[in-house]
Amino acid sequence: MANIISDETIAYVGILAKLELSGEEKEQAKRDMGRMLDYIDKLGELDTSGVEPMSHVFPVQNVFREDVVTNGDTREELLRNAPEQKDGMFMVPRTFE
Repeated sequence: MANIISDETIAYVGILAKLELSGEEKEQAKRDMGRMLDYIDKLGELDTSGVEPMSHVFPVQNVFREDVVTNGDTREELLRNAPEQKDGMFMVPRTFE
């Protein structure tokens, strides 16, 4: 499978990754990609006939709770702590002019 990796493929991957590879680096990348593809081919030899397909190794379930308001509208109570307020909002000092 390693012979599938061509110089054009390495150049294209370098462009996609925005890398400038020297000739030696291109050859090393070609060997590395070839070894990766060989390993993937080796994994394809495994007998997986009795293994059920899965999308994740851990059981996936929704862990989020419903978005329910529990404290209600306490605007008046909060505004009692405000040094100044206007139209139901906190008044703060200007940060720019």
